[in-house]
Amino acid sequence: MICPDFSPTDFVWIIPLLVILFIWEVVLKLLAMWKAAQRKELLWFILIAIFNTLGILPLLYLIITKDKNEEKTT
Repeated sequence: MICPDFSPTDFVWIIPLLVILFIWEVVLKLLAMWKAAQRKELLWFILIAIFNTLGILPLLYLIITKDKNEEKTT
C-alpha cells in the first residue's frame, strides 16, 4: 500500500489546538484543586492532581460540588 507524503505544514493546526487544550486543563485543574482544598476533600484533591483528563474530571468536580456551595451560602 502506498502511503501519501505529508509535509509538516499539513499539521500546523495541531500546535494551537494543543496550546488551547493545555490552558484549558491547567485552569480547570487549578480551580478544582483550590476548591477541593478549601472544602478539605482530600480524595478529590488527589484524584484531580493525578489524572490528566483534559479538564473532564475537574469540570465534573466543579459541577457536582456547585450545589453544595449554593446550599452553604443560603
